[in-house]
Parts: sequence; C-alpha cells; structure tokens
Amino acid sequence: MMSLTTYLSSILTLAEFELRKLRHDSSQIWIRGVQPALWLLIFGEAFSAIRGIPTGGFTYLQFLTPGILAQSVMFVAIFYGITLVWERDLGLLNKLLSTPVPRSAIVLGKALSASVRGVFQALVVLALALILGVNLAVNPLSVLGVLCTIVLFGVCVSCLSMGLAPIFRTRERVMGIGQLLTMPLFFASNAIYPTSIMPDWLRVIAIVNPLSYAVDAMRALLVTGDFSTIPQDIIALLVATAILATMASLTLKRMVS
Repeated sequence: MMSLTTYLSSILTLAEFELRKLRHDSSQIWIRGVQPALWLLIFGEAFSAIRGIPTGGFTYLQFLTPGILAQSVMFVAIFYGITLVWERDLGLLNKLLSTPVPRSAIVLGKALSASVRGVFQALVVLALALILGVNLAVNPLSVLGVLCTIVLFGVCVSCLSMGLAPIFRTRERVMGIGQLLTMPLFFASNAIYPTSIMPDWLRVIAIVNPLSYAVDAMRALLVTGDFSTIPQDIIALLVATAILATMASLTLKRMVS
C-alpha cells in the first residue's frame, strides 16, 4: 500500500517532469495568450460601450476579466489529452503505466502540470487587464486565491481531456472534441454574462458547468469582494475534479490496449 507521502511525491515528480518540456519551448504560452487577449480587448471594450449587460454596479471589463482568466486556463487544459496520445505513439505511456505509480497519480501529476501552464497564461491576461486600467482588487491574498482557483480548475479540465483521450484515441479527434467543447462550456457559464439573464434551460447547464464556479470564485476575489460563495465554488470544483480524475484514471489503460 503506497503511503500518502509517496503518493503526493509521485504526483509532484510527474508534474515537474512535464513542466520541464515548457522550459524548452515557452512560446506556446504567448501564442495561446493571443485569443484571450483579443476577447478582453475587442469583446470587452465593445460590450463596455453598449452597456446592455447587468453587471451589478461594476464595469463590464471588471465583470469580464475573471471570465477571460478562466477561459485562458480552459483553452490550455482542454487539449491536454493530446499529450497522452503523443506519449502513447512514442511508447512513453506504456513504460509509465508499467511502473508501480498508481494511475490516479499519473493523471493528477499530468493535470497539475497542465494547470501550472494555465497559471502562466492567466498571469498574461491579468497583466493585460491592469494595463487596460481595469479596477481589480489586486493584493497578495486575492492573487493567491485566484492562483489556487486556477490550479484547481486547470486540473479539473485537463482530467476531462485525459478522460476523453482514450475514447477518441487520435490527436485529430482529441483536438476536434476539445474545440467542440470549449465554446459551449464558455457560453454556457457566467463568464461573459450573469446567469440571471439566461433562459432556464441554459441556467441549468451553467449550474453543472465547472467553469461557472471558477469564474464566480475569481470574480469574488478580484471584483466584488463577496467571499460568501467561495466555499461553495471550491467544493463544486473539488467534486467535479474528483469525478473527472476518477474517470481519467479508469480509462487510462485503454490508451495502450
């Protein structure tokens, strides 16, 4: 029986190994940061001028920034299943699965590395928001809370991607399903408009969408200052992460079968 210390050490070791790849090619952080930046610059500025979305007394750019932060993390994590396909094709995944490391530790280690990549991209978006003059509650505690939320949400989404990779099995299909999921998840959340103006059927989807809880937590930390819903948001993200990590762990062996 593996001890908790050894289990956590395995997760951190795998995450550190995955992050070494980023040191050799950090350009992907800046390239993937372009799309969220365009959302903030174009979509945010345009809808700020329209003033047609109720934002609770805050500017639309204030309201939107946490949603774009979450979006930037999701865009990194949702395609992480492609890494599993690539490692299977090279024979690396089979070697990793032959080690005594539990499959759940492999999944969580890889997911943690994906979420750390998302942190770097989110920091780019946050810096852009500050350059644009968006009034955010940027202090050590709020930034730490946002980073923790980003890590948890990144783990959640990357576990979803790794759970789908054994089903679709090829890089093209995993890329396609990632592209198929990003926009519905983004628009069926509170990222760009409040749930109060959604039709009832869309509000139901937003309630079970992990992105809504990540955005809600970051909006409380950076904008509203109302921390009363943060425990609920974190619990929802933890439950979603546990479910998706379990799914990814159970299906991981199928990648090499």
